[in-house]
Amino acid sequence: MVQLLGPQDRLLRMVEGAHPDVDVLVRGNEITLRGAARDVRAARTLVDELLQMAKAGHALGPADVASSARMLRDESGPRPSEVMGEAILSSRGRVIRPKTVGQKAYIDAIDQNTVVFGIGPAGTGKTYLAMAKAVQALQRREVERIILTRPAVEAGERLGFLPGTLTDKIDPYLRPLYDALNEMMDPELVPKLMATGTIEVAPLAYMRGRTLNNSFVVLDEAQNTTPEQMKMFLTRLGFGTKMVVTGDITQVDLPQGASGLRLVTRVLDGIDDIHFARLTSDDVVRHSLVGRIVDAYSEYDERRLAARQERDEAAEFANRAERRAGTPPPGPRDRMPKRGRS
Repeated sequence: MVQLLGPQDRLLRMVEGAHPDVDVLVRGNEITLRGAARDVRAARTLVDELLQMAKAGHALGPADVASSARMLRDESGPRPSEVMGEAILSSRGRVIRPKTVGQKAYIDAIDQNTVVFGIGPAGTGKTYLAMAKAVQALQRREVERIILTRPAVEAGERLGFLPGTLTDKIDPYLRPLYDALNEMMDPELVPKLMATGTIEVAPLAYMRGRTLNNSFVVLDEAQNTTPEQMKMFLTRLGFGTKMVVTGDITQVDLPQGASGLRLVTRVLDGIDDIHFARLTSDDVVRHSLVGRIVDAYSEYDERRLAARQERDEAAEFANRAERRAGTPPPGPRDRMPKRGRS
């Protein structure tokens, strides 16, 4: 019961927030729900699911309550205990598992396909879950090594000259991958595995000319690859290898040119054994504000795109009207004021 309530009854307050028309009372080990019959049934289903997960050893957090409430609104969807019941990895006293329906579909796709693209906004666990599956595959001896890579592209700013060796210059770009590795494995073991080549963290440019056999390869921040880099990376695929490509096509930091991740969704769509997993703001497991920020930016982009299309349609309509009237559209010289005449 203590685990269900959370510190300072924080989780209980979230249950009340998900069902504002229901009064939740707790006395000892007894929970009382008061309200309209339909609302009470929905709230009880949520409480029962949370109790079931707590009994199974799931350390409940605010994100679990919010995700469970979202899943239960879709009565035809899977139960929260089914989605969150699968443990991918247990490390340093914590269990890594999917927390949303989209994340569960994502890890299932990784199990069932050779190449998987995880596309979605920040905070949806694209890279974290892919790395957890990579560590799981290594521990089960399904692969011989893990290769983690990402393009060395600055996020909208010029860092200038970086001191130190080549490794020192590259490490800042790869730091998120090191951080995730140290969370999932013994930090003292990671350097040893890297020294033997069992785990390799390298910039994307180092992949050219290689064939990657018996490996689990994760390409992170793939929205910052060019189409040529994406093709180069995917053609490194060897026997016994699984690839996961992650990225957010709304956060492209390339100075110019098209994103390889955006293009590949059209080029490889429908090919067998290649899967595109699309995560949304519903799959965000960071602070609740992150999901709202993602939605706000998406709405802004949609409005901007609609306004641009409206302007283009208006310009095309004006051009057609001028052609029907038999007058050619004015050229640049026609628009310029004539000089030298009074």
